[in-house]
Amino acid sequence: MMIVSSDPVPALEISNLEAWYGESHVLHGVDMLVQPGEVVTLLGRNGAGRTSMLRAIMGLVGRRTGSVKVGGVETVEMPTHRIAHCGIGYCPEERGIFASLSCEENLLLPPVLKGAGQGTGAGMSLDEIYAMFPNLAERRHSPGTRLSGGEQQMLAVARILRTGARLLLLDEISEGLAPVIVQALARMIVTLRQKGYTIVMVEQNFHFAAPLADRFYVMEHGRIALQFVSAQLEQKMPLLHELLNV
Repeated sequence: MMIVSSDPVPALEISNLEAWYGESHVLHGVDMLVQPGEVVTLLGRNGAGRTSMLRAIMGLVGRRTGSVKVGGVETVEMPTHRIAHCGIGYCPEERGIFASLSCEENLLLPPVLKGAGQGTGAGMSLDEIYAMFPNLAERRHSPGTRLSGGEQQMLAVARILRTGARLLLLDEISEGLAPVIVQALARMIVTLRQKGYTIVMVEQNFHFAAPLADRFYVMEHGRIALQFVSAQLEQKMPLLHELLNV
């Protein structure tokens, strides 16, 4: 069950967002609303603009216009490091694990974001991280190069939880992983939702995302082609099959 904060301010409110990489126009007037405590999934074919959407939220594109409000704060003119300090954690598809550092050293690197979570305090402790990710507890002294792909993905998510961010942007966290690891990541999403985190996921794996999300946005050619809530999933399946081949 979704936990929605009593705070009426949306966790993320995007209006008429346009984004460019150099001369390449990748987002075309995107609108999106994410309430506190929601799990929202961005679906779409490869190249639809889903990863560009997450990068644009974080200010990691060449140029962006429109409005991107995080907890009611306009961020469209902010540099990336200031956006992060609004309480956003971004887990990119490439993970960015420091191979020469141990699992625990990777976890100790991220700074705590000032004001992260709007007064909720510091991020998860190592003990809390290890309780959520037993695999990382077992591999805490292993260098990044020795971690499996699934363990690296868990570590990438765990690092942003250490910062105190309460709005999480997760890009293709299930990609290329064994089914048992994908199931563990699904349990993680459920646990984080229960703890009141707000999550925006980009996912190619529809069967992973479908039971987890409260709301769905389908992107096509840098635009929102369809949006619906989880209760509408069954009736939207014929259209999803057409848009996504699921």
